[in-house]
Amino acid sequence: MAVGIFDSGLGGLTVLDAVSRRLPEVPLVYLGDSAHAPYGVRDADDVYKLTCDATQKLWDRGCDLVILACNTASAAALRRMQESFIPPNKRVLGVFVPLIEALTERQWGDNSPPREVGVKHVALFATPATVSSRAFQRELAFRAIGVDVEAQPCGGLVDAIEAGDLMLAEALVRSHVDALKRRMPHPEAAILGCTHYPLMEQVFQDALGPDVRVFSQANLVAESLSDYLERHPHLLGKGDESVFLTTGDPRRVSDGATQFLRRQITFQQA
Repeated sequence: MAVGIFDSGLGGLTVLDAVSRRLPEVPLVYLGDSAHAPYGVRDADDVYKLTCDATQKLWDRGCDLVILACNTASAAALRRMQESFIPPNKRVLGVFVPLIEALTERQWGDNSPPREVGVKHVALFATPATVSSRAFQRELAFRAIGVDVEAQPCGGLVDAIEAGDLMLAEALVRSHVDALKRRMPHPEAAILGCTHYPLMEQVFQDALGPDVRVFSQANLVAESLSDYLERHPHLLGKGDESVFLTTGDPRRVSDGATQFLRRQITFQQA
């Protein structure tokens, strides 16, 4: 059994890279649904169907544990999947909870009642679909009270990153930060609520200023997964090779992924 990592495109590679560094002994199967990317502009029913189809593909590959390294999928599909799709012998984890646990200074898996936390004003940068789902605010409310969240939908940013147009991506980041700061001039923390955005983390930090703590997901998800596997070792099998799958054109996606991670990545057809 390997651990499956799913994303709508290349963004989840930031999570895979962090998991590979944190857990080098864990075999991974990465599936990018590049044929249907981006998810951030799709409606909830469409995201749910696509996410279920991708998760089934990873289960068929022997991945009893799947991480939805796509915030849009985590926001729009995960709860519904937990209610009606995921069988008892499988696990599907999202990427919001590790981020919120770090923001609220909780131990991994701490499900105690919500309480006051130090951070009161939080900026959330995410895709339009993630923002409209309000999933981040819902999960945060389970763990913290008295936190003001201002969400900024970052239209166009995923497309620019996937296309490798980092000049456009930087301009979009600065524009979206300016738009948010008009509504929340002094955030204390900022959440990069898309796994593509860590590539632009320094640009977000520069635009927000040095007094704003920027939370990025990849390393937090890797730490949380390490803890989860210690508590659920039966979900991990033997193996040492990672596999990269795409619903898109493997050659084009491989070129994009190699540029994305700055090391050679070769995708196969899913």
